[in-house]
Amino acid sequence: MTTDRSRPDLDDTTVEALGKLSEALETVDQARGLLYGFHQLTGKADLLLQDAVELFRKAGHGRLADDLDRDLVGRNVIADRWTFQIVEDYDDGYWATFRDFDSRARAEVAGGDRHVFEARMKQRERTAGHPRHEAGPALDD
Repeated sequence: MTTDRSRPDLDDTTVEALGKLSEALETVDQARGLLYGFHQLTGKADLLLQDAVELFRKAGHGRLADDLDRDLVGRNVIADRWTFQIVEDYDDGYWATFRDFDSRARAEVAGGDRHVFEARMKQRERTAGHPRHEAGPALDD
């Protein structure tokens, strides 16, 4: 690892590739967050559904309550899976593989440095010597 995370030793195309890969991983992380939201909202919906079933039953609509309870409460959201299983498959497969490749790329071409593209952008866009524009940790002035 160099002290200058903008990595002047790397060519622009390599830095751009690292930046695109990092951006892609950040987008995958956002998708993962949405997937967890889907998981939580679906679970909440199932609990609300169970409340509705009990209220229908209490109101004398036993057949409807029984049908809802049998056919919808606890139902798989896709074939053979509840949402926690979808999240686990995503995490253990796609997300883990993506993270591994991001880590590999940084190790192989940038000595493990993260956010090289952004560090280079900061060096290019800041005003050296100006307050609030300091290089910061691991960037050279």
